[in-house]
Amino acid sequence: MEIDRGGLAAFLRHRRELLQPEDVGLPRGQRRRTGGLRREEVAVLCHMSTDYYARLERERGPQPSEQMIASMAQGLHLSLEERDHLFRLAGHTPPVRGTTGEHISPGLLRILDRLDDTPAEIVTELGETLRQSPLGVALTGDTTRYTGLARSIGYRWFTEPATRSLYVAEDHDFLSRMFASGLRELATLRGAGSRAAHCAELLLGRSDEFRRLWEQHEVGIRPHEVKRFIHPEVGVLELNCQRLLDPDQSHSLLVYTAAPGSESYDRLRLLSVIGAQSMS
Repeated sequence: MEIDRGGLAAFLRHRRELLQPEDVGLPRGQRRRTGGLRREEVAVLCHMSTDYYARLERERGPQPSEQMIASMAQGLHLSLEERDHLFRLAGHTPPVRGTTGEHISPGLLRILDRLDDTPAEIVTELGETLRQSPLGVALTGDTTRYTGLARSIGYRWFTEPATRSLYVAEDHDFLSRMFASGLRELATLRGAGSRAAHCAELLLGRSDEFRRLWEQHEVGIRPHEVKRFIHPEVGVLELNCQRLLDPDQSHSLLVYTAAPGSESYDRLRLLSVIGAQSMS
C-alpha cells in the first residue's frame, strides 16, 4: 500500500479541528482563537514533535511508521474504524482486531480524561495498564512504564517482590490465589497459543508459589469489593473499585473511590494535594 499524503493530511486536520481541549483532558485557556485543538496540543497527545506532526498535515515528511500511526490514532481519540482508515491512508495494513489490541475506545478515554480528582486506570484483560488518571499515578506510581510481560500486574506479583509493598500484607495470600485463578481462566479462554498461556508457562518456571497455586486448579476467585492500598506518605487507603468494561477490546476502566466521611476519604484528598504538588 502507498501513502495517500493528501488524504492523510486532510483527515488529520479534520479530526484535530473537531476535538476541543476539554474532550481530551486539556485546559481551554483564555486566548484560544482556533475552534479545535492546536497542532502542538495534538503533538503532545500523540507523543511526537510539533514539527513532525505539522509536516504530516502539510503533506510532507517521511512515511510515518505503524507505531507512530497507532500513537496518532490514540491521541486523536479515534474509533477502531477511524484508526483502520488512518492506517490505510498512511500506507499500512490496520492491526488485527481482537482482545490483544491496545487501542482504547474514545468513550473510555473521555471518561478517564474527566477523572482528574479520582484514581482510575484503563487495563487490558491481562492486567496491563494502558492509561492512568493523575491521581491514579499518585496512588500506585506510573504502571504504564513496564515492558514485556512485566506490564501485567499478575506477572509482576510473582516475579517482583516490590509489587506487593503496595498492598496490605494480610491480603497477599488472597491476591496470589486471585491472580493465579484469573490467569488460569484467561489462558483456557484464549487458548494454548495466547499471551495468557505464555505468561502462565513462564511463571511456572519462575515462581514456586505460582506453581503451587496453579496445581490447585482454582477458578472463579473475584476481587474483593474494597481494595486496600498502602501509600508511603498517606498510609492505608480502603477504596471501592468500580469496573466499566469495553467488551470489544476487553479493556476495563477501573475507578477507585472512598466512602465519604471515612478516614480513607480524607487520606485520598490529601493524596490529591500531594500528587498535584509533585506534578508541578
